[in-house]
Amino acid sequence: MPRHARRRSTSGIYHVILRGANRQEIFHKEKDRIRFLYTLNRYRTEIGIQVLAWCLMDNHVHLLLRENEHNLSDLMKRLGISYASYYNWSYGTNGHLFQDRFKSEVVESYGYLVRVVRYIHMNPVKAGLSPKPEKYWWSSCANYYGLSRESSDLLDQSIVLSYFPSEKESAQTKLKQFHELQCDDECLRAWAGRRLTDEQARIEIIEVLDGVQIPQVKTLEKKERDPLIRIIKEIEGLSLRQIARILGVSVYMVSRA
Repeated sequence: MPRHARRRSTSGIYHVILRGANRQEIFHKEKDRIRFLYTLNRYRTEIGIQVLAWCLMDNHVHLLLRENEHNLSDLMKRLGISYASYYNWSYGTNGHLFQDRFKSEVVESYGYLVRVVRYIHMNPVKAGLSPKPEKYWWSSCANYYGLSRESSDLLDQSIVLSYFPSEKESAQTKLKQFHELQCDDECLRAWAGRRLTDEQARIEIIEVLDGVQIPQVKTLEKKERDPLIRIIKEIEGLSLRQIARILGVSVYMVSRA
């Protein structure tokens, strides 16, 4: 079944989420995060993509990227393959590390751009991992506040800081003040805490099945059924048990797809 084409951003800017398959952790040690950032920096340089913000959580990554000549997918493919190879070698594992397809949304206005940056930087605070966004080591927030040079060559601050026209230090202060405003930003459907009811889940499953009926899935041959189940597993907010219940198959079949 062909996948829906991604919506193109007129600005070339995208908020991207890359997550572990079945929500598994993709970083266990500091060296894992260092390796991921090194790999991201390597390929963004080779391909010609700007990194405007980033945050590494335990089982997913937020990136704010500006592409050049429609090369976002190329970057994400190389990044995913390279880091997964490192991970499998390091931990003696094999198979898929990341969910089949990364999530992305277009960012086409400055107003939404700075909201997305705030959303990305506030992820560790909302998850209870840090009292303040700049205290979390594995995001670009401290760089924007002028508090860290770590991974400074990876980050391009110019586009975001241009929203706050002034000298750089003053722009950093204004960005910090914007971050500290009371907010309830929701990006990519507030992915991190999303949970679907069965009714909502059925609607979204029908959409991604693209013409195949829910009762038909369990009757398909394995080679046709498993790719469909993998696509369904990409829907945010669904548990394996919920997918199995709706499709009328076993949890084992869903987890093995």
